[in-house]
This record gives sequence, C-alpha cells and structure tokens, in this order.
Amino acid sequence: MYPWPIRRRPTPASRTKPGTVLTLAACVLLAACEAPPPQGSTARRIVSLDYCADQFVLGLAQRRDILAVSPDAGAAFSYMRAAAVGLPTVRPRAEDVLALQPDLVVRTYGGGPNVRAFFERAGVPVLQIGFADDIDGARAVIRHAARGLGAPERGETLIVGMDARLRAARVHAPGTRALYMTPAGYTAGPGTLVHGLFAAAGLDNFQSRSGWRPIPLERLAYESPDLVAEAAFGDGTSHDDAWTSFRHPVVRRTVRSVPAAVIDGATTSCGAWFLTDAVAALAAVHVKLPKRATP
Repeated sequence: MYPWPIRRRPTPASRTKPGTVLTLAACVLLAACEAPPPQGSTARRIVSLDYCADQFVLGLAQRRDILAVSPDAGAAFSYMRAAAVGLPTVRPRAEDVLALQPDLVVRTYGGGPNVRAFFERAGVPVLQIGFADDIDGARAVIRHAARGLGAPERGETLIVGMDARLRAARVHAPGTRALYMTPAGYTAGPGTLVHGLFAAAGLDNFQSRSGWRPIPLERLAYESPDLVAEAAFGDGTSHDDAWTSFRHPVVRRTVRSVPAAVIDGATTSCGAWFLTDAVAALAAVHVKLPKRATP
C-alpha cells in the first residue's frame, strides 16, 4: 500500500452497527435466493467497493454491466474518473451493496478484511484484486482482473499497449538518481511500485531504503538527486496549511534546484496500465538533463 493524499486516506474497514443486523439478515436472505452467475464472463451486475477496484471495473467491464462504483471513483486521484461520470455510487457497507443485488463484487481494500467471506456466504462472488509492486506484478494484476471480469482479450490489449509505451519511454540513464516525493512527506524505495517505475524509465532510485518512508531530510541537506518526481493528487486532497516534511526548506530547496517531473498520483496508486503515464513523464524530464561524462 502507499501513503495516500491528506484528507482522502481510504478507510479500510466498514463496521456493522448493531442497528443494522436485521437489515443485513434480510439482505443476505434476498441475495441467497438469487442464483448469481459464476465469477467472470457471465457477470452482468457489477459493484466496485473502492477506487482501485473502480479503475479495473471502469477500464475492463462493459459500462452497461456496472451497477455501481465507489464514491471515490470520480475523485481527482482516480485515474478513470472521467469514465465514472454518470454511474451510480455505493458506499462499501454490506447492507447497501446487497440491496443492489449484484452478480459480482470487486474490491482491493474496500469493505474491510472480512467482507469477502460475508458476501460469498450471501451467494455473491467477490473478485479480489491485489496490488502490484513492479511492472511484472502490474501485468499479472491486469490479467487476473480481466479474467474475473470476463474480458481477457481487453486485458491483453491493455498490456500490449502498456508494454509498447514502456519501450518507447525507456531511456538508458545509468547513475541518474530520481527521488519520488508526495505532498504527505513520503518517498518510495525498493519493493514499491514507484521503484519499479524508476527502473522501467532507466533511472536509479535516490532512496535506497526499502518501502515507503519519510523524505530523507538529513541526506538532502548534503546530497541531492538528479531529478525529483513530485506527486500531485489534484485539488482538495491536501490541506493548504498542513505541515509535512514536503514543505521543509531543505525539500523546497531541492525541488527548486533540480529538474522535476510532476507525476499524477492517480497513475501510481493502483498498479494498472496507466502507470506508463508516470514512466513517460520521468523519461521526458530525463532527456533534458545534462549528459553525464562516460568514464
């Protein structure tokens, strides 16, 4: 998982209140009486529980088959937000979703850790979509989602297009170090999708420590990357007056002194075909850097 924009951090668990028990029971009985088709190509009433799941549903499923998407499907940090316009939304509460009588529920984190077992006990299949940590992982996630949504050919088409863009964007840049920075004050090291995007663009990662970590202020005080990848999550995702290490003078000096690529945060959050937008942005900035002397 990745550090999310301030104020829009997903809430992973939807807890059932005591007053909803009877409603839930009624919904379970109603759903159980239905005979939902098996997960995959026969699904015709699809509900998505969170904005990462939204991306795959909106990109792979037929619009006529989408019953509802999450409330964040149209947010600035949702890459497929334009495709979500006009579609009904539903919060990832079990009783709300079951009331729609879906044939298939799609999720990454939405609804909490026990929601899959709950829906399946109610007779509603759940397509669980994972998170990718690298380009190969993204291909696997796309294929898994495409099969589950009954659109394997569409998935392969998206992968072919993704790979073509990656080949076009890659620049051989040994020793060129890039630092990813989010408005929330975090960066990404080895073991993250961002690290994989740097590798795909032919860049080295300035952050050598694994995982998601705070921006390394102490190191930046005496050492600078060759370029900065500055994440942007759209208007309304950060408090203008909030203080994070991203606003520290050392970071601001670094941003001013080295070339910067502004990366749409929506391209890096869910490990899908659109991560190539981020790779292309990195490559476009790199080609403008001064050439390093060859030893």
